[in-house]
Amino acid sequence: MRKIAVVFNGGTISMKLDPKLKAAVPTLTGEEIMSMVTGIEEHAEVVSHNFSSVPSPHMTIDRIMDLQAYVTKLLEDEGIYGIVITHGTDTLEETAYLLDLTIETVKPIVFTGSMRSGSELGYDGPFNLAQAIVAASTETSKGRGVLVCMNGELHSASEVTKANSMALNAFRTPLFGPIGIIDNNSVIYYRVASGRQCRSVSKVESRVSLIKACAGMDSSFIRFSVDKGDKGIVIEALGRGNVPPQMVEGIRYALSKGIPVVIVSRCYEGRVYESYGYEGGGKHLRSMGVIFGESLPGQKARIKLMVALSLFNDPNDVREWFEHDLYPHLVT
Repeated sequence: MRKIAVVFNGGTISMKLDPKLKAAVPTLTGEEIMSMVTGIEEHAEVVSHNFSSVPSPHMTIDRIMDLQAYVTKLLEDEGIYGIVITHGTDTLEETAYLLDLTIETVKPIVFTGSMRSGSELGYDGPFNLAQAIVAASTETSKGRGVLVCMNGELHSASEVTKANSMALNAFRTPLFGPIGIIDNNSVIYYRVASGRQCRSVSKVESRVSLIKACAGMDSSFIRFSVDKGDKGIVIEALGRGNVPPQMVEGIRYALSKGIPVVIVSRCYEGRVYESYGYEGGGKHLRSMGVIFGESLPGQKARIKLMVALSLFNDPNDVREWFEHDLYPHLVT
């Protein structure tokens, strides 16, 4: 029987309705949640660890790195086969991706959570937790990096994003779909996400801003970010990676200060590319020296830039590492 460490870290999975507030708040302990996961003892030996009970909007980069250190310590135990981490869904993809980039291990690490609280009909927490434990205890889950298990699907942390604010299948991989499923308590993988980058770090550079481009936007936010001391900027650009011409001066200003600027698309699907040569077009920005974030959403590009800035001081090294093997592809 394989031993799985379940790290409880709050989120909707640990919440119930407060009758006075008439809203969900953290209430359930890890032990109470595990008591609802019936029959799991037939699949794994579970050891519970209570890390925190915070809602995911309360997660900070420092708190994520504390979780990273906590998980890294657990992985040193040779008796632990895999780790399951509960997490609020709002920032789950960011925490999972940061751990994916910074924990070097072949042991399975699986994030899960709940879209409905313990007071709602159809509470999905125990179901998702049970399936995450099954995934973490499966041999074929080893060496796949950090995984996200929700609604019977398995996603790579490097690819998945929360695409719906309320649906049970809120977590999706836009490009290729999930890497696997859990069916009848069996884990089935269809593919692997290649090009995973991982470097062990204990601290990351958190001074990175995310700015969303929209029609008629100027450079004021970019200049503000630079002047307040940010070390990196991610811009969710339009379409294929284009910005209004009024933003170009701000990007040039950031680059002149040695501050890397990453361009991604605000579109849900697709990748950025140097298709357009007009002022503010992707080709123009590329010639200025911006980094292309391919298909990463802005929030995950921000996480990756934080890690890159913790590894390198030279902007050219940041760019080379950031763009290396970024675009995931299928491997059979």
